[in-house]
This record gives sequence, structure tokens and C-alpha cells, in this order.
Amino acid sequence: MCENHSAEENAFILKMAKLNRRQFGKLGATAALSMMLPPIANAQDVMEMDVTIQTPDGVADCYFVHPSSGKHPAVLVWPDILGLRPAFRAMGKRLAQSGYSVLVVNPFYRSAKSPVVPEGATFADPAISAIVRPMAGALNATTHVTDARAFLGWLDQQSAVDTSKKIGTTGYCMGGPMVMRTVSNFPQRVGAGATFHGGGLNTANPDSPHLGIPEMDARMLICIAANDDERDPESKNVLRAAFADAGVAAEVEVYAGSMHGWTVPDFPVYNEELAERAWSRLLATFATALS
Repeated sequence: MCENHSAEENAFILKMAKLNRRQFGKLGATAALSMMLPPIANAQDVMEMDVTIQTPDGVADCYFVHPSSGKHPAVLVWPDILGLRPAFRAMGKRLAQSGYSVLVVNPFYRSAKSPVVPEGATFADPAISAIVRPMAGALNATTHVTDARAFLGWLDQQSAVDTSKKIGTTGYCMGGPMVMRTVSNFPQRVGAGATFHGGGLNTANPDSPHLGIPEMDARMLICIAANDDERDPESKNVLRAAFADAGVAAEVEVYAGSMHGWTVPDFPVYNEELAERAWSRLLATFATALS
């Protein structure tokens, strides 16, 4: 995960983050991120809004965006350790333009409303990690499931959601385990899951996310950063074996040349070419599983 970066990687990330902040300062975060993301072919018109959702632990502030007309398969998005912010709003909107009703959540609602970090922030900055690390530490396997239940239930009450279709879910960095637990705990409702540079997907703990794989009834996409794989090369093999043993259709790929965070447009190591390849695999996965 983010905290496993080497000193050299952190130095590079901090340098690139300064360049990002200059860009955001000139254009504004939303405009800058919109320019960074390639346009969607045949993009649908969308409606977007801020919403609040009641959970067992309080009220979560979230972002909901969907095509302007009709009912569509729902997608639940779990952000990375920097939380709900303009980058994830832009990514959620882009997914909605492809025909999905998308809920992007603030995983830290128990501690603070979003955004919890300033524009252009990076986890490599000790001041930023000091903000989000305690928030992330307050989350666990239990909160992942109770939050997922509340968010899925809310989605199924929305007129823009086609409840005859299964729901998809995506997660980035710390959102990876949230995806795994959402898919394994709600197999009757969730039909696809995708993780991007997800951390802690399989551990030695008795509640490791990968232990829920036999309960899944979904198609899975696991996109791994090359430097994460270098630190833990066995992880992908454990996941592949677990998916195969459970008969779960899964694509587990290491993206050569990528660094942790490469799919998120405000992250200093964002790699458009590799991010677009991962995005295309996401759309293909959803097209197969949620149609």
C-alpha cells in the first residue's frame, strides 16, 4: 500500500505532487482533472449530486452521478486513502458517461466530511499521512461490511438504478479490501468487482479479504502496480490460486512499468496509457457481468 513506498519513491512522488499543485492552482482541480482524462466516446449526458446516506455509524457524505434518463446498473466506488475528492468525482462521472449509476463514497465520514485533504495532496507528505492514517486505521473488516450494506441498500432505492442488473464495485489502494468484502458478503447483489493497486487483498490474518473468495458470485478484475508486485511477488499467485479453486472468473494482471497509484489522475505517478488500459478492462468486465 501507500505506506510501503521507498524513500526514493517518496522523493519522486513529492516532486511530482508539487508540479500537480501548480497545475491545479492555475486551472482549478476539476478543470485540470477533466483535461487529464481522455474523452469518452458516445458519452451520455449525466446528472450529478451530493448525497447523504445513513449508516449504523453515522451519516456518510457521498457523490452520486448517473445518466440523465433511464435506469442503469449501479457501481459502488471505494476511493483510495486520500478519500473522496475531485479526482474521484471526475472518475465517477466518466463511468456514468459510459452508462452506469455511480456512487462514490467518503470512507472517512466517521471522522470528517470530504475532502479530507487539500488539492494535490499526496500520502508521501508526512503531514498528509498524519491526517489520513488515523482515519484509515479506524476502519476494519466489520465497518467495510456494514458500510457496504448501507450503500448497496441506498443504491437499490434510487430511480436511476436498474435493480434487475447486478451491482459492480471498484476500489483503489485501501479500497481494494473493501471491494473484496463487498463482493464476498453480498453475492446475491454484487456481480463484478475491480481493484486497482489494492493493498492487503491477501494477508495472514483470519479475516483476510481473499478468504471470502469462495463466497463470491462475480467476475473479478485485479490490477496490480509493478512496484507493489516487486515488494510482494507471491500475492498475485495466492489470489490467482484462490480464484481458480473457487471457480471465480478473475483477471489478475501486473501492469509493467506502473507505480502504486497509477490509475488516479491526481496522483503524481498517474500513467495515462496504463490507466486507460486498466479502464478498458474495467468497462469490459462490467459489460460482461452487469449486462
